[in-house]
Amino acid sequence: MTLETNQPTLTRSIHRLETALNVKLFDRTTRSVALSHAGRELHDKLQFLLPRLEEALAPPSEKGKVRLGFTWLLPDGWVHDAVSRFEDETGVGVSLIRRDETLAGVDRGAVDIALLRIAPAARGMRQVRLGEEPRAAAVPCRSPLARRNQLTWSELADHPVVMNTVSGITDITDWPEGRRPSTVVHCENFDEWLELVAAEKGVGVVPELVLRRQLHPAVRFIPLVDAPPVPLTLMHPLQGAHPLARRFTDMAKEAFADHHVRPVPRPLEMAGRTLSRTRMPKSSVERFKSHAGR
Repeated sequence: MTLETNQPTLTRSIHRLETALNVKLFDRTTRSVALSHAGRELHDKLQFLLPRLEEALAPPSEKGKVRLGFTWLLPDGWVHDAVSRFEDETGVGVSLIRRDETLAGVDRGAVDIALLRIAPAARGMRQVRLGEEPRAAAVPCRSPLARRNQLTWSELADHPVVMNTVSGITDITDWPEGRRPSTVVHCENFDEWLELVAAEKGVGVVPELVLRRQLHPAVRFIPLVDAPPVPLTLMHPLQGAHPLARRFTDMAKEAFADHHVRPVPRPLEMAGRTLSRTRMPKSSVERFKSHAGR
């Protein structure tokens, strides 16, 4: 919901607020207007509360949904399971919102929960570490690298690297000092990043899930060896959070774990593999067969 107002009304409202608080909220000059120190403090206190007020005043059809923000591609499988479980158990819908911001808008109240491929140091936030994702390389189809079945992390540094500096998963410091890319092409969102790789401006790095998707006809995605993994984090405010934010993050953590638990071998299968890999003296083998036949 957007509230519309004109400049005189806004000026009077600000003046009344400054009078009530007995502080100056803006520093004004003939050329600029900026928040004062007191104004920034008030903004920081209200940034999580105002979205909740807006939600409370929204029409009934818009209320109740949990807004899940993300910056890149959503992971396969477990996210959709988490959303389905949550909606079935709570009766509350989940909106999926991509935002080209470092924290996907959760720091400004634009979304209720953010799924991030970073482990940020953000005050006033609850962070739930889910796990990690492997990385893959993105190379132009006309590059000689496109003929490779795998690439190493270190050899990417020999090529220009396209980096999304706003919401990307890769930073130049991910490479060891002395072995970092000499040329970096900067962009500010996922779509620009993809088109720059397609235009042969450089190579890129993405979560490995892209190997199961066809994102661009001019870009080939290749597994990366020895690449540092990507952390997966869910985040929501500690104060002024959506009432069901904690419940969703806990259910998402369970769904992630369910999709990443390796099946435990049955005892007989484990014993069979152990015996097949163990060399025993001939006499021991004969004794084992003799006991097994009894």
